[in-house]
Amino acid sequence: MSNAQPAVAPRPTLTLIDAAAMIVGIVIGAGIFRAPSIVAGSTSTEAVFIGLWVAGGLISLVGALCYAELGSAYPSAGGEYHFLTKAYGEKLGFLFAWARMSVVQTGAIAAIAFVFGDYATQLYSLGPKSSVIYALIAVAGVTLLNVRGTRESKTLQTSLTLALAIAIFAVIIAGFTHGGAAAPKAAAAAAATSGPPFSQLALIFILLTYGGWNEAAYLTAEMQDTRRNIVRALLFGLTLVTVLYVLLNLAYLNVLGLEGMKASKALASDVMKLTFGGAGAVVLSVIVIGASLSTLNATVFTGSRTNYALGRDYPLFGKLGVWSQGANAPIPALLMQGAIAMVLVLLASMTPDGFETMVAYTAGAFWLFFLLTGISLFILRGHTPTVADHFKVPLYPITPIVFCAMCAFMLYSSVNYAMSKDPGSFGALLGIGVLLAGIPLMFIARRNPDAN
Repeated sequence: MSNAQPAVAPRPTLTLIDAAAMIVGIVIGAGIFRAPSIVAGSTSTEAVFIGLWVAGGLISLVGALCYAELGSAYPSAGGEYHFLTKAYGEKLGFLFAWARMSVVQTGAIAAIAFVFGDYATQLYSLGPKSSVIYALIAVAGVTLLNVRGTRESKTLQTSLTLALAIAIFAVIIAGFTHGGAAAPKAAAAAAATSGPPFSQLALIFILLTYGGWNEAAYLTAEMQDTRRNIVRALLFGLTLVTVLYVLLNLAYLNVLGLEGMKASKALASDVMKLTFGGAGAVVLSVIVIGASLSTLNATVFTGSRTNYALGRDYPLFGKLGVWSQGANAPIPALLMQGAIAMVLVLLASMTPDGFETMVAYTAGAFWLFFLLTGISLFILRGHTPTVADHFKVPLYPITPIVFCAMCAFMLYSSVNYAMSKDPGSFGALLGIGVLLAGIPLMFIARRNPDAN
C-alpha cells in the first residue's frame, strides 16, 4: 500500500442480508412502474410478454455470475474501476472512474431523484418547480445520511427494501384477487397479432429495469466472507427481483390485459384505482417514493466508493481518497458526488423531461464500460488473483461470451434509441461530451506508482 493512502480503510461490516438488500434496493426502482407499458406495446402476446421478463432475469443472472468471479477474485471498494485498471491499465481505469463520477452514477442519482420528485409532488406540491425542489432535497438528504455513517445507511436500506417488497406484494395481491377490467381483456383476446413477436425496444427497457445489480462489485471490500457472500447476495437478490417482476406483470395483465397495458400511462396506478378506488393513487405514490428512496440510497452508497478509489490512487483527486473511521464512509467522495448530482438535476430541469434526459445522459457510458468489464474477465483469467480460492463462473467461456454479447446489443440499441428522441438526444450528447472531457484529465493525472 502506498504511503499516500489513508491509514483508515473500509471494514467488512456488510452481512449477506445487508448486501442482498442493497442489490434488491438498487434494482427495484420506479422503472417497474413505468417500463411494462412500453414493453407491452412492443410484444405480440401475453406469453411473449411474460417470457421476456423471465429472460431478462436470466440474462442478468448470467452477468451476475461474471461479476461474482471478478468481485471474489479482486475484492475492492473500487469495484469495476479496480477490474478495468488491472485488465487494461491505469488510463482506461481513470477514464472509467471519471465517467462514473461525472456521468454514470451521478446521472443515475439525478434520474432517480426526478422520479421521487414527480411522485412526491402528487402528494403535496411545492409549486411550479415542485419536482425539481423535491429532487434536490432527496439528493441532499440521502447524501447527508450516508455522510452520517454506513450503519445508518444500511439500516435505512434494509428497512426500505423490506417495505418496498411488502408494498409490491400488496399490488400483486390486489391484481390477483380483484376482477380485471373486462373491456381491456376482451380487446386483448380479440387483438390480431402480426409481425415479429417482440421488438428490440422491449428487451432494452426490460434490461434497464433489471439494471443495477453490478453495484455489488463496490461492496466487496466491506462484505463479510466475500468469496461466498458475493455469489449468494447476487443470486438471492436477482432471483427475488425476477420473481417480484414476473408476479407484478402477471397482476397487471390480470387486471388490464395486454391491450389495456399498452394504453396505460401509469400501470400500477390504474391497477390500484380499479381495485381500491381513489385511495389507490395515494398508495401508489407512497410505493414509488419508497422505491425511489431505496434505489437512491443504494446508488449514493456504492457510487461514492469509486470516487474514494480514484482519490486514493490519483493525487489530482487526492481529497476524495479519505475514509472516515467514525462514519466508516468516504465523506469527501460522498459530498462531491452529491454536488455533481444536484448540478445535473438543475441542468436536466431545463429540458421537457428531466428523467428521460438523465437516462439518455448515462446510457452510452454505462453500457460501454459494462462491455469492457465483461471482456476483462477473459483478460484477468491470465493474471494472479488477489484471492486464490475465489468463485469461478460456470460454463466458461460461454457464460461471459453471452454477457458480452448482451452488453454490445444494449450499447448499440440504447444509444440509437436515445439519439432518435428529444430530449434524449440532448442528454446523450451531453453525456458523451462530459465523458470526452475526461480524456485530457487522463493525461494530466498521474497515478500513485504504489497504488493497488
